[in-house]
Amino acid sequence: MQPQSDQHTGLVYGTAAYVVWGLLPLYWHLLGDLAPAEILAHRMVWSLPVAVVILAGLRRWSWTRQLVRQPKRLGLVLVCAAVISVNWFLYIWAVNAGHVLEASLGYFINPLVSIAFGVLVLRERLRPLQWAAVGVGSTAVVVMAVAYGKVPWISLALAFSFATYGLVKKGVKMDGIEGFSAETAMQFLPALGILVYLGVRGDAGFVTGGTGRMLLLMGCGVATALPLIAFGAAAMRLPLTVLGMLQYLAPTFQFALGLLVFHEEMPPERWAGFALVWLALVLLTYDAIRTARTGRTALAAARVAAAGRPAAPAGPASVPAAPEATTAASRRTS
Repeated sequence: MQPQSDQHTGLVYGTAAYVVWGLLPLYWHLLGDLAPAEILAHRMVWSLPVAVVILAGLRRWSWTRQLVRQPKRLGLVLVCAAVISVNWFLYIWAVNAGHVLEASLGYFINPLVSIAFGVLVLRERLRPLQWAAVGVGSTAVVVMAVAYGKVPWISLALAFSFATYGLVKKGVKMDGIEGFSAETAMQFLPALGILVYLGVRGDAGFVTGGTGRMLLLMGCGVATALPLIAFGAAAMRLPLTVLGMLQYLAPTFQFALGLLVFHEEMPPERWAGFALVWLALVLLTYDAIRTARTGRTALAAARVAAAGRPAAPAGPASVPAAPEATTAASRRTS
């Protein structure tokens, strides 16, 4: 069990990460006069120097040799880089096209899509409350389709792309900094090619918008890396149930920005759709908390039972356990 101070630190890191992610629409809005493709390219290009500085500071380079010797794993990293690029592009476009509320809905329903992937791809079994949450969430999508007069494709595309990213990341098995660095390295050359092409055409906003815009574009790398680093620090210190609840901070901030800052329309039928999504998330959160509490109770009972069990009598007839068996018995499972 993590010490209380360590959990408090993790809570600070996790809150900071999700708050920054939730406020990113303000950052992209400052660059709203540029094409989303150019903003995305700068985000990729300037993320690599940030990643290199972090790796140099941590002196963590050994993983690169292992990665280049594993073509299958390298291919999964490439898929991750491609999928997250689509997600980033769509999100930047949605913000600057006036669809912040629809983008926030995408990240609200993302946990439901991840659960669906778990069932369909990983053959996981759902508990009754999880099934109920998926059902309520599916109803919400139908309600939102009626409210918008069309399928909320922006929300669904954001949710499915990010859920796909998370699914593929499970196979890569790299921590936050290493995964971010590997993906950014693969994004760098295509992104640089886009910027060179725009520069040759004379359409590069980096050199025509003044110092302020130049600094904002260079800052895209920092805006991308810092919340990811904070999230990685939080993930090492917090239980998954707490981390899962924190993830709703980002779309909540996005929703508030769309409603209160960008003044997007929110008719009653859209409120109904969002309310159903929030109900589904309440069911998921309650189920996660209850399951975690039951698991802790069972673990505590097992430890008490193990502590009260009398030791086996030693004697000439007793056969010592093999070292391998002793090691296996003492190994904790997650």
